[in-house]
Amino acid sequence: MKFLENPQLEAISKSLSTESADCKIDGRLESYSCKMVTNDKRLFRMLSTDSGLSPNDLQALSPPQTVLGCSPGRHFGKGQNDGEEEVLCDTISTKTLFYLISTLNASFYPDYDFSLAKSEEFSCEPSIQWVMNAVDCQLLTVIGDAYNSFKTQLWSAIDEEICLKHCDIYSYNPDLTSDPYGESIWSFNYFFYNKKLKRIVFFTCSASSALATGYLDSGSDDERGYLWNDDDSMDCA
Repeated sequence: MKFLENPQLEAISKSLSTESADCKIDGRLESYSCKMVTNDKRLFRMLSTDSGLSPNDLQALSPPQTVLGCSPGRHFGKGQNDGEEEVLCDTISTKTLFYLISTLNASFYPDYDFSLAKSEEFSCEPSIQWVMNAVDCQLLTVIGDAYNSFKTQLWSAIDEEICLKHCDIYSYNPDLTSDPYGESIWSFNYFFYNKKLKRIVFFTCSASSALATGYLDSGSDDERGYLWNDDDSMDCA
């Protein structure tokens, strides 16, 4: 994935990184071209050729964790026992899954490696409007009026970069062992994918306790309770 510089997104990312009396917010907006670099080609071989999957083969996604309804791409079928309609899972092509994983690797490099992430750690969100409402509600709760001051600018900048009405939106919802925000109060990771533009805007944000952040910033590596092993993964001491 190739990082695309965008001064508007950079300015908004700075506004998203702020502190309140209760918590610290760390957010960023980044734009990526779906153009393979050397590391991407190696990952793509692992996800496709080495696993026996073609780029267009479909893999199962998890349902969106924050909505009870069904996303537009979800299929329906008849239950075998009672004949009632049942919801089947959303799916994603191996190639699109590769784009999402590569975006995570690029955004969190060199601290985290998501190459082994599975399709069920991702979800397809129901609509652009729903994601906008979810993000606005989350950020208004913790940032308040300060968020209102740049909310319109935030969504306009994303729309200008990616053309929201032509996007599929995915989210990354890992378990605690894989989550780079495992210590946070809450977090979200949204991918706005425009297939025609071959581009992804990645919107990631987390809130951590101000008390916990202060402790971590002031302590040594041993005091923080984590040890790094030889393969750069993090284990609890």
